[in-house]
Amino acid sequence: MTETVTPTTSRATFAIGDERIARRVTDLLTESLEDGEAAVAAFERSDGRWDVTVHFAEPPDEERIRSLVALAAGDDIAQTIIFDSIAAKDWVKASLEGLVPVAAGRFIVHGQHDRAHVPPNKLGIEIEAALAFGTGHHGTTRGCLLLLDQVLRSKMPRRVLDLGSGTGVLAIGAAKALRRHVLASDIDPVSADVAQENARLNGVGELVESICATGFSAPQFRARAPFDLVLANILANPLRQMAPAMAAHLAPDAVVILSGLLPHQTRSVIGTYRTQGLVLIRHIRVDGWCSLLMQHRG
Repeated sequence: MTETVTPTTSRATFAIGDERIARRVTDLLTESLEDGEAAVAAFERSDGRWDVTVHFAEPPDEERIRSLVALAAGDDIAQTIIFDSIAAKDWVKASLEGLVPVAAGRFIVHGQHDRAHVPPNKLGIEIEAALAFGTGHHGTTRGCLLLLDQVLRSKMPRRVLDLGSGTGVLAIGAAKALRRHVLASDIDPVSADVAQENARLNGVGELVESICATGFSAPQFRARAPFDLVLANILANPLRQMAPAMAAHLAPDAVVILSGLLPHQTRSVIGTYRTQGLVLIRHIRVDGWCSLLMQHRG
C-alpha cells in the first residue's frame, strides 16, 4: 500500500448539530479544495452531533476555511473551528477511518477497515484509503449507484462505460454486478491509475480497463462502442459539451446515468440530451446533488 506521510499534518476540527448542514459543509469543502489539498470527513457522534475533520497536506489559509464553512453553516459554526497540527501519519487514511460504509441499493462502498462488515447479500466496493479521494460518500456517487442498481433490476448491459471514473467506484460496481468488461476513463492520468489499482484490489482487475482520455478521443471508445450503459459522474458543463459525442457512441435503447449536477443545472442538461435523442426516465436528488437516468431512443 502506498502511504501519504508528511512530517506534520495540519487539521481543522469542529462540530455541527444537524446532519444536513454537516453534509452541506463537507460537500462545499470537497468541491472547493483542490484534489490532494485536503481530505474531509464527517461522522456522527453518540450524542447525535456530527464531528467534521479536515486534514490538510499543507498548513491551510485559516480565513479561507472559516469563510467556506460560514457559507454553508453560518458564522457561529465557523468561529468554533479549531486549527492544530498532529504528528506524522498517513493523513488520508486517518481521515477516512472515521467514515462508515455507504449503502446504495445492492452496493456498499467501504474502507479496508470495514471489509468484514459487508453483508453477504451486498456487493462491497472497497476503496483503498491511501490511494485517492472519492469514497462513495458524496451525493453524486451515491446517486449514480442507486440508479445503477435500478437499471440492473431490468437490464443486463453488455458494453459499459464509466466516463470520468475518478477512483473507479462506478466501474467496479458495474463489473462486480455484471461480471462483464467495463471501460473506465478519466482525464487525469493519476486517477486512471488509481481506478485500475482499485479494480485489482476489488477482484475485477481483469474486467475493468482504465484509460486516460479526454472526451471520446481515445481509440478504445470506438473499439468498445456502441455502449449499452454509460455512467458519467462529471459536471454540468462538460456533460453538455460531450452530449453529441456520447450519443454517437450509444446503442439503441442504451441507458445513461448523468451526475455531478446541482438542481438548477438539471433542466439545461436534460434539454441538451433530449436534442440528442435521449429521454428522462428518473431524476433523484441525494444530499443536494442531482443524478439523472436517461434512455437513448435513437
